Amino acid sequence: MDNHVPGLTIHELPSEQRPREKLLNRGPASLTDAELIAILLRTGTKGVNAIALADRVLQKFGSFAAVARASVQELAKVHGVGLTKAIQLAASFALGVRLAQERLATSTVDSPTVIEDLLGPELRLLDRESLRVVLLDAKQRLLTIQEISRGSLNESLAHPREIFKPIIAHSAYSFILVHNHPSGDPSPSEADLRLTRRLVEAARILQVSLLDHVIIGLPLPGRCGYFSFKEAGVIA
Repeated sequence: MDNHVPGLTIHELPSEQRPREKLLNRGPASLTDAELIAILLRTGTKGVNAIALADRVLQKFGSFAAVARASVQELAKVHGVGLTKAIQLAASFALGVRLAQERLATSTVDSPTVIEDLLGPELRLLDRESLRVVLLDAKQRLLTIQEISRGSLNESLAHPREIFKPIIAHSAYSFILVHNHPSGDPSPSEADLRLTRRLVEAARILQVSLLDHVIIGLPLPGRCGYFSFKEAGVIA
């Protein structure tokens, strides 16, 4: 019996094929993306069970990552989803992001891979660039993360005075600049390079340590999911 046949209800499936029972007996790793989404959706719509509806959502957006990046409004437009189910999906993705951040909140932030783990899950969901400062104490432990701007990164949105405001307000010992490239390619632009060089000079004058500027993209075979200006030698 095929659990992706739209006309079958979840209750008509053998128990070992029902997503909730599979999760209970075999753990979440045993479920497909569609089955995990189906649990969050809880129900399907007329003639379409929850798994088939989840498949419809995945086909609409093209991938699980794209579903996670979609807005509530975009999810709600999928026939059979609606606003309530869309809110449930968005909330579940947000919980996953916050769990990842909480797990790393007490760690020493001492490498771009830690930054990728800390902010990558959230920034990769965005369809616009978001510029953040990660503020650290003298032992490189996290004080707070502040968003400076959201939108295409340019020198008016990312002026050094806006970047240094939270650094000074929180008496941070050092900081790391982080932003995402929604295209998925973390390679720096000329604007990224200009901004980084300006910040290196401003940090020197203000006697605050700029440890790195990390650009978050998508990892691909043979390509890292981030670009680090420190690793590239732009920041000493």
